[in-house]
Amino acid sequence: MSVAELLLLALGLSMDAFAASVCKGLSVKKLTIGNALYVGAWFGGFQALMPLIGYFLGRQLAGFIQAFSHLIAFVLLAAIGIHMLREALKNRKCGYTAEANDCSLALRPMFLMAVATSIDALAAGVTFAFLDVAVFPAVLTIGVMTFILSAAGVSIGRAFGAKYEFAAEIFGGVILCLLGIKVLLEHFGIF
Repeated sequence: MSVAELLLLALGLSMDAFAASVCKGLSVKKLTIGNALYVGAWFGGFQALMPLIGYFLGRQLAGFIQAFSHLIAFVLLAAIGIHMLREALKNRKCGYTAEANDCSLALRPMFLMAVATSIDALAAGVTFAFLDVAVFPAVLTIGVMTFILSAAGVSIGRAFGAKYEFAAEIFGGVILCLLGIKVLLEHFGIF
């Protein structure tokens, strides 16, 4: 996986956390650097941890399913992307509001939101076991990008409300779908 592909993957995976951090920004009465760093650390930490766990799970299964690894990578990335797109459209149709989500900065809601937004990163980590990916630089890149975007998302949420959440989720979903298609096309020698 090239550096550009890794950056695109990190960007795509971080969009859920970015959207959630916009929600967190809506919930804070007074925005502080500490709030932004706190949210960024939660989301960035879990976005780095989950693909690492996925990678080690994938390594355990790699010998059994190596022949189908390109299909597995395609299906996982496309499924994650499609799920993000569906969630974005569902939230828009239902009328997203900050009150509809738990926007507290307390420990339990932060933990649950960090886990929920990083499940896609777990699945992406499984694909790392089947692709030519240096896992530690990859998870570091994903974690740092998510940290930065999540910290910025808190500020954006405080300043602009939920205006950009839909666009962020759509963008992330499209990127992940395109990366899945690229893996499949590369396997067949088309790309």
